[in-house]
Amino acid sequence: MASVQELVKSDPWQVPEKFLVDRNEEDEPKSDLSSKIPIIDLSLLSRGQKEELDKLDQACKEWGFFQVVNHGVVAEVLQEMKYATAKFFQLPLEEKNKIRMASGGFQGYGQVDGVTRGETMDWSDQLVLTLYPAQYRMLNSWPTEPEGYKEAIEAYSSEVKRVGEELPRSLSLIMGMEKHTLLELHKELLQTLRVNYIPPCSMPDKVLGLSPHSDASTITILMQEDNVTGLHIRKEGEWVPVKPIPNALVVNVGDAIEIWSNGKYKSIEHRAVANSGKLRISYASFLFPHVDVEVGPFDHMVESSRTYKKVKYGDYLTTALKNKLKGKTHTEMAKTGS
Repeated sequence: MASVQELVKSDPWQVPEKFLVDRNEEDEPKSDLSSKIPIIDLSLLSRGQKEELDKLDQACKEWGFFQVVNHGVVAEVLQEMKYATAKFFQLPLEEKNKIRMASGGFQGYGQVDGVTRGETMDWSDQLVLTLYPAQYRMLNSWPTEPEGYKEAIEAYSSEVKRVGEELPRSLSLIMGMEKHTLLELHKELLQTLRVNYIPPCSMPDKVLGLSPHSDASTITILMQEDNVTGLHIRKEGEWVPVKPIPNALVVNVGDAIEIWSNGKYKSIEHRAVANSGKLRISYASFLFPHVDVEVGPFDHMVESSRTYKKVKYGDYLTTALKNKLKGKTHTEMAKTGS
């Protein structure tokens, strides 16, 4: 399947029908809420400051998304990851195709969601790598070019891992548990990186870089471009742009947290849009439990009735990936009565 990047190179004005989506007036973003998206200071969270923990609680209940500042990841690590990734996508297609995803596979370069089921395609190419635990890495899917890219991925991802281990400690506290509870429940904290390359599009209002979905993860940690807004989150039926804060990381609650909290904390639908004049690259790190872990509401989080039941996480993840993460339809398998 041809890459979207190559389609744009060959004819910037052509948008094949398989990428076209119907977007109506309700799909247009409402920027007035952007400034209200919570900003969380990780240095304060890590010290257990009550005010910041309360802010995290509200953010997870009301938004399911927040931006994290003072996370301790140095700007050079973030910028080197962006620089080396841009160089990778500038490589000739033949070079990138050396690590092309196998059919039905989820690691390497290409498009995760194919057209075999007659679905609309997302206007994006991806690089997907499993990072931690290290024994799950498929090194033949890792890029060997440009020089230093592997090291940039390693440096960035190890820092994301640190942040990704800190946040569940705070989430455990606001859920009324011991600090270590959520991390221990994971057995192993798995981490996968998905780099989304969304080229400019001559018809940006007729395509989607990433279709609306919620994440099947525990949490997702995203690095955005500093100068291109493309992430939209659904808030009370409206699409709200998440405007980049330089060097901040965007964090969203995943389905696993929504299930554990019996729906108190929300795994929110989000999407990525294309731009008519600017390329956008985003870096999503998904952190999730071991596939053998059973995920279900904590008894103390059930106030009147159970919204969710206990499910084996591996089964849940498989169902979510098969359904292309369309909106929140995949969460139905974890609901009581299903």
